[in-house]
Amino acid sequence: MGKADSRLKATGQPAVDVLVVGGGIMGLWAALMAGREGLSVLVLERGRIGAGASGGVLGALMPHLPDRWNAKKQFQFDALVSLEAEVAGLEARTGLSAGYRRCGRVIPLAKPHLRQIALGHGRDAETSWRGEFAFTVGDEPVAPGWPATSSMACGLVFEGLAARVSPRGLLAVLRAALDGMANVALREGAEATAIDPVAGAVRLVGGERIAFGHAILSAGVSSFGFMDSLCSPLARAAGSAVKGQAALLEADIDPAFPIVFSDGLYVVAHEGGKVAVGSTSENTFADPLSTDHRLDDVISQARLMVPAIAQAKVVERWAGLRPKAIGRDPMIGLHPDFRRLSLMTGGFKISFGVAHELARAVIEEMKAGTPSSVPASFSVEAHLREARRA
Repeated sequence: MGKADSRLKATGQPAVDVLVVGGGIMGLWAALMAGREGLSVLVLERGRIGAGASGGVLGALMPHLPDRWNAKKQFQFDALVSLEAEVAGLEARTGLSAGYRRCGRVIPLAKPHLRQIALGHGRDAETSWRGEFAFTVGDEPVAPGWPATSSMACGLVFEGLAARVSPRGLLAVLRAALDGMANVALREGAEATAIDPVAGAVRLVGGERIAFGHAILSAGVSSFGFMDSLCSPLARAAGSAVKGQAALLEADIDPAFPIVFSDGLYVVAHEGGKVAVGSTSENTFADPLSTDHRLDDVISQARLMVPAIAQAKVVERWAGLRPKAIGRDPMIGLHPDFRRLSLMTGGFKISFGVAHELARAVIEEMKAGTPSSVPASFSVEAHLREARRA
């Protein structure tokens, strides 16, 4: 067990079937999928639900490009398609809105060779996306200033698969759905300090111990620290934190407008006269939760790219840490050394679009005890191999 606390013992209380450590988007979907199976579920969140990277403002749900198709791209495609019905069902059940809309995405093309590449991707989409979603090249902006004509000297791409969601709205919908399930409980302010997957117990700050039948570790960046305590030195450092900064602006923009995306810059129209812009990707930082000149630069770039928000007031500046697994893909499924522990972390930029299907796969694997349906590169073992190589 390495440095895992082997002194952890069950408390004598009946063990919860599934203990979820982490109350972000991954953890809530895992709790929902486990609850649907009739299992008793307890979610532990050290702060408040969605206080980490899941509680941001951007909410862009964008697919990989349709070229060089592989299992990872297929999984994401299927997840982005199925999410719409999942969200609609939860909204109907809770009476709340997740701020979801399949709005599509536009990508300005600044150079001739980019237009030729985009035309090729359009042909790829006919096969990879089964012809169900547009991937076309045009020459006019969606509306004046969305985006700037100066940014699209060689046209722009419109693709119809992308969507957006309100991160906080979806978290609220998931929480309300879980609150309505008699077999699911959520505890905020409950910080786990050690997990013993052999004894089947977790220790909290203050000394409380909770017994479990199976644990799902979905604590964002903190997941990697728990993993390090369970692994040999050669398999440590399975992931890292990447800081992101984003902002929310107030603007009278049609919420049906597509996401504008260009070279890592996102401009996302939301309901209620709000537009989100982002985001930075910082591997080194002094303060994980502060905003600075890097966000100022993002806002300035967004105003140039999308003149429709040139005068929009900034109403919120946000920063947080996103979990990036060493293999870059999400880290999903049973731990190869501890069969009572599953991982759901490392989603980095794609978590909101795929978390529901990742959760479904984790619960199915947990029940069956056989490898899940996620791509092989998502497996915990694949990430541990990468950590050993590194």
